[in-house]
Amino acid sequence: MKIIRASEIGAHLFCARSWWYQRQGVPSTNQAEMNTGSQQHQAHGRRLLGSSLLRTLGTLLLLTALALLVSFCTARFF
Repeated sequence: MKIIRASEIGAHLFCARSWWYQRQGVPSTNQAEMNTGSQQHQAHGRRLLGSSLLRTLGTLLLLTALALLVSFCTARFF
């Protein structure tokens, strides 16, 4: 008896025939489209990582600016 994984259940719900072909070991006929999709997912992941890094850098710069402002005001008024 083969183990059915959660991803296979999702594949079956999406397309039962595709799931059955996968279980039989029949290769997919749309490899080019699948490769293009994988490349698009990788590109999206890189963009997401870049935006997360930029947001972190922005937060650090904001905190640095606030610390400098507080130190300036403290030194000037006290």
